[in-house]
Amino acid sequence: MPITEDPGPRPGGDEPDPFADLVLDEEFIKAASVKEPSGRARMLAARWRKEPPAPAEAWRPPTAEIRRSRFGRRAKRVDPWGGRRRTRRNWQTPVFVVAAVAVVMAGLNVNALHSWYQNNFGGSQDNGAAAAKPVATQAPETAAPTAAPPTQDPDTPTVARPWAGSPAAAWPTGADGIALPQAQAVGAFDADQVGQDLALVKKYLVAANLDPSVVDGGATQPVLDLLDGKEQASLKAALAHPDKDHDPTSWISRFDPRTAVRAAQDIKVQGHVGFEGDGDNGLLVHTDYIYVYALAPGPEAYHPSAQPSGGSTGNGQSVSLVQLDPSKPVTREIVRRTQDFRFYDPQRYRVDPNKIVLDKGDSDMGGNYCETGDGWLQPDFEEGQPQPNQSGPTVDPYDGSKPLKDDGVCGTDSRS
Repeated sequence: MPITEDPGPRPGGDEPDPFADLVLDEEFIKAASVKEPSGRARMLAARWRKEPPAPAEAWRPPTAEIRRSRFGRRAKRVDPWGGRRRTRRNWQTPVFVVAAVAVVMAGLNVNALHSWYQNNFGGSQDNGAAAAKPVATQAPETAAPTAAPPTQDPDTPTVARPWAGSPAAAWPTGADGIALPQAQAVGAFDADQVGQDLALVKKYLVAANLDPSVVDGGATQPVLDLLDGKEQASLKAALAHPDKDHDPTSWISRFDPRTAVRAAQDIKVQGHVGFEGDGDNGLLVHTDYIYVYALAPGPEAYHPSAQPSGGSTGNGQSVSLVQLDPSKPVTREIVRRTQDFRFYDPQRYRVDPNKIVLDKGDSDMGGNYCETGDGWLQPDFEEGQPQPNQSGPTVDPYDGSKPLKDDGVCGTDSRS
């Protein structure tokens, strides 16, 4: 067998051989940095050179599918792996539907709901603690009404609910119920003068029917200060010596605190004001108002057999409202006054333009004893009991559509 000879010397001359001390053992093989790829790796590499693989998408965790629906229903969760997931029964929807139906039905029958609540949870309404249902306030009238106000559900008025069952519950309160018409030039008066006269009439109506110092049996000077000389003298005489023919309640509303005390600070008012020229005389202002007062018996409540107290309280001060049991029943006094006020032309007559001249007037007192003649309004706290001199027809004290009858007959009220 031929023996291969050692090769000749490598080019480079005397340079040392870099592989002279290299030992090809097992440790050398394990430490090698380059390894032979496997057969599958070589096959994939050859395939990818021809058809490069598509870029891989980033992995994301499975998410729930959100489906929007009306009425705010909860989104439906879907199993991302395609399996069917057991869902919990949605009990909120039927509950909400039932609640909505209940609210609608309650709104259609508020009174029945209120009665049910009182009977089951609120206790008796007589305790006066329950708040009255708010009532929308009507606007003041601008002309005479064409019919009486509608009849309310019967209800017993108390200190806590003084206007229960009365059409006055929706009427304006106090001076807000006296709305003046737009002033215009009339006859000898220009629009500014007419406006001043209308404001003076309102000031008188407030003082005579709404001022606490007058109504509660105190000073009457606020009214006297607004009257012309003759009218002032007539009212002073009636206050000093009242009788059936000279009764100060024809001018003013006043209650004797010994027989009647106001159970409510508010006074309900409804009516209207009008005006017209009066030829050479000047201006004529027409007023027609109904005033409603809520009252409770005083320590010496009036009875037909009692002696009239007469006179004034003497101190000239307003009598403050007393503290009353909220459940205590009250009586309503309904006073209607139709009054005409005359303003003479100061260029033709010697008059004070800042004073009131009462041309004529009529009054009707509902819920009041007839013809007491003691100078006070005397509420009938024994409603339903006929009075000895009660022989007239039945009338509606809240009806401002009919003219007052000046027949002096004591009638019966259809409602209080």
